[in-house]
Amino acid sequence: MAIPDENLYPTATGNAAETVAEHQAKQDLVFYSGWFCPFNQRVWISLEEKGIPYQYKEVNPYRKEKHFLDINPKGLVPAIEYQGKALYESLILCEFLEEAYPNHKPHLLPADPFERAHTRLWIDHTSKTIIPVWYRLLQAQSIEQQDAARQELYDAQRKLAQQVKGPYFTGKEFGLIDVVIAPWVAREYILAEHRGYDRAQVGDGWSEYAERLATRESVSKTTSDEDKLQVIYDRYLRDEAQSEVAKALRAGRALP
Repeated sequence: MAIPDENLYPTATGNAAETVAEHQAKQDLVFYSGWFCPFNQRVWISLEEKGIPYQYKEVNPYRKEKHFLDINPKGLVPAIEYQGKALYESLILCEFLEEAYPNHKPHLLPADPFERAHTRLWIDHTSKTIIPVWYRLLQAQSIEQQDAARQELYDAQRKLAQQVKGPYFTGKEFGLIDVVIAPWVAREYILAEHRGYDRAQVGDGWSEYAERLATRESVSKTTSDEDKLQVIYDRYLRDEAQSEVAKALRAGRALP
């Protein structure tokens, strides 16, 4: 039986559609993408930042077509084929791009081992704390649940903001922690419109940092029109989404 989440707009729109059109030629790296997915957007931002040649292929991960399952048995975007070999998982792919294309700049991870480790600590904080509570706030139905999740999100974002050297996390250069959080920062307007979220309540420079990320060219170039995204997030707002993220939240599990 089909699920509502399958009924996605079939292609990227707006700025993202223009980017897709530029990446149809065959390349050594094939990027299997879902235009709507923020986890997917991390990899897309990395590809655009580093200027890596890639071929874009749109897939609907809810339909679990055989060819895509052969590439990623989980059936989730993002995934890539690199010289005929398959890889998946957004954070792993972002680091893979750093290592597989060392001559493509900017480098998204610091050269210094301590700074690299420090960055990974805050990527872990983002992945295990900020993003899960972002979705809990989005999906929460009662006022009490929303109030608690909103405050928890402010606290988690404030901890990250206090580590930002400025203008980006590690300083002057846009880096991997910025890539990792940017897709959700660019979607904060949804929480503001429907869940009472206010960037200014985070403090510690979060509003300024978030605005820099949301307006970064690589983020804008990989973001589709708001009206197409809204259809997807309306399902979360009604707690009807059947994504793996939504199901994990209902079950109290870690995000996939």
